[in-house]
Amino acid sequence: MKTILRNIFALLAGWTIGAIVNMSFIVAGSIVFPLPVCVPMNAMNWDLNFFIFPFLAHALGTLAGAFIAAKIAATYKKTFALIVGAFFLIGGIMMVFILPAPLWFIVLDLTLAYIPMGWLGWRISR
Repeated sequence: MKTILRNIFALLAGWTIGAIVNMSFIVAGSIVFPLPVCVPMNAMNWDLNFFIFPFLAHALGTLAGAFIAAKIAATYKKTFALIVGAFFLIGGIMMVFILPAPLWFIVLDLTLAYIPMGWLGWRISR
């Protein structure tokens, strides 16, 4: 029973820490690169600098969450790190439908920022 509770806590802690890191980068990005007031949100001609912090937020949030989950989990550390990566991937897929972004960013974000970072978080935690 203790192992199960610890593994559940590992998932919750990984998701929470990852979300905090993610939102910290999103907020920092909006301060460093504020969105222009006159440009509508669905405009697809944004500069590259508007995509740096969202990618960092997704990648480093997932990395931090997976690392924490792998460190705390009692068993199946790699699995729990990848589950955290999958949680964040689902969130990333949801954001594709909510916020407009160029296709290159969507592909880059969904392929590199979630599952690979979950795996890397597990590797770093060893």
